[in-house]
Amino acid sequence: MNFPKVLILNQPFNNVSGGGITLSNLFKGWEKDHLAVVCLGTLLNEKTRLDICDQYYQLGEKEHLWKFPLSLMKRKYPSGPISLNEEKKNVQTIQKSPLRVKLLKEYINPALKWLGVSDWASTIQLSPELKKWLDGYNPDVIYAQAQRREAIVFCTLIQRYLNKPMVFHMMDDWLEVLPEYGMLGGYWHKVVDQEFRKMLGACTRHFSISEPMAEAYQERYGYSFSTYHNPIELDFWSKSQRTKFEFGDKIQILYAGRMGLGIQSSLETMAKCLEEINKESSTAIELVLQVGQKPDWINKYSCVTHRGFVPYEELPNRFSEADILFLPYDFTPSANAFIKYSMPTKASEYMICGTPVLIFAPEDTALVTYAKAYQWAQVVTKNEVQALKLGLLELINKKSLREEISKAAIKIAEERHDATKVRKQFREELSALVN
Repeated sequence: MNFPKVLILNQPFNNVSGGGITLSNLFKGWEKDHLAVVCLGTLLNEKTRLDICDQYYQLGEKEHLWKFPLSLMKRKYPSGPISLNEEKKNVQTIQKSPLRVKLLKEYINPALKWLGVSDWASTIQLSPELKKWLDGYNPDVIYAQAQRREAIVFCTLIQRYLNKPMVFHMMDDWLEVLPEYGMLGGYWHKVVDQEFRKMLGACTRHFSISEPMAEAYQERYGYSFSTYHNPIELDFWSKSQRTKFEFGDKIQILYAGRMGLGIQSSLETMAKCLEEINKESSTAIELVLQVGQKPDWINKYSCVTHRGFVPYEELPNRFSEADILFLPYDFTPSANAFIKYSMPTKASEYMICGTPVLIFAPEDTALVTYAKAYQWAQVVTKNEVQALKLGLLELINKKSLREEISKAAIKIAEERHDATKVRKQFREELSALVN
């Protein structure tokens, strides 16, 4: 297959963020010199992958412009192709000022959000240097993700300049949360909605992260969306696939991933649930949080253990060693609006490992819809300790249920998320744009 030259906007390759992981798994095996990324310097760090793509243009001070007085506070990144450290295979990043980071994180950024002017604060323009670099690379196709207004506008500017087919891939329904962002949130929602529709109109293809998102977006925006969720390499993720479902002296429930405010609330609900069960049961149950930073509330519960992030290569073993994999969502209205049509990157990774999955999420989310349709997880949709307790105890007390869930999850992962199949379809769809 001939690989078209693809320009990727706003998302670097990595094994950390959902967008970066999905991007890496979709484009793995592509001809390396036929991939290039343009994104903000804030997104480039030591986690950026260079094995799939090593052409990165950093949007810096010549393209990313901050309004006064923020222009005096915000860190200025150099513009242009970034230098690569070939020895360490990492992106060279400039050092951050601790004081500046503290001021921005604790005072300035929250103030901007409260006022509702975050989407006003900065813009991205096409500098002469960027245009020259784009002309030199001369892509066949543009692939874009975006999680904020300036990235949406940037996509439109790039497509208009290059006049090449563009594909947009939506990860989360973040536009629906904008009305709640400060006093001017409602105003900016209308502005960004118009700009988003304009950008979609400039696209030749439209991708979604889930089928419910594809259906909702077709009704909302009038375009057909193909669904591309995170594909998985079956050999890698099933190498230690769980086949036995008996418990040992202790039952281990594992959560691995990000620690947003709402996620922490759902995790603490699980901790409260386990505290009750452990008082009544002779078999202890432990919740292991495989996350970056230890939560403040963890010391209140003897049943919770913190474990830091592990190397990506170790994840299949860690997922298979656990007795139950926990997949919680936030239940607050704003968070529900954001993740309603999303699909967690780890969902397909959880499924193929064979360890029974317990989902704790609102009823109307794409995740719950998917799990119930194919019965690949035990699902609890009420944000109550007792509801979670009943769902968990059913999973613990019924070995046959754990086996059924495991078999269904593996089957669906093999049929619908096999990277070999998904990449082939993805490549064919992008290649067709060139012809």
